[in-house]
Amino acid sequence: MTIGEEFLDQSRKVFRAQKELADKSIVQLSDAELFWQPDTESNSIAITMKHLAGNMVSRWTDFLTTDGEKTDRNRDSEFEIYEQDAKRLKAYWEHGYSVFFESLDSLTEDDLFKTVFIRREPHSVIQAIQRQIAHYGYHIGQIVYVAKQIKGSDWKTLSIPRGKSEEYLHGKFVALKN
Repeated sequence: MTIGEEFLDQSRKVFRAQKELADKSIVQLSDAELFWQPDTESNSIAITMKHLAGNMVSRWTDFLTTDGEKTDRNRDSEFEIYEQDAKRLKAYWEHGYSVFFESLDSLTEDDLFKTVFIRREPHSVIQAIQRQIAHYGYHIGQIVYVAKQIKGSDWKTLSIPRGKSEEYLHGKFVALKN
């Protein structure tokens, strides 16, 4: 495997792991909890989902040939909820990821040094991918954090449970020996 192929493979794995964290958080919430905001200046999980989906559709539609900030995108509206329709929100979330993964999965090593534009600023494809890893990771962390706050003691951990690190590591070492 070449370094370019490895970069694309690892990037795809990171993005899929990020989505999995968000999805495992979202599934723990009721529809109403998706729209909960601690105050008017804070984003609900629904707003964050809407923003990420809007970003994905804009950035990754015709990724190699058009500016990632599409003229029909209304970014400001992504931070407003006009109706609390969880079904439509989740469908939009999945649509955003569908557009994103279709485009990401179509990239080849030969594409990595091509120039793409985001808000009229040139980026190599590598830079654009790294920009999105950071951006999506930032917001996925917010989703997980807010979901955990909402669920409190009912939260189902997404990683090694507290107090279980030794047990987890022991299991890894036993598996290596076998």
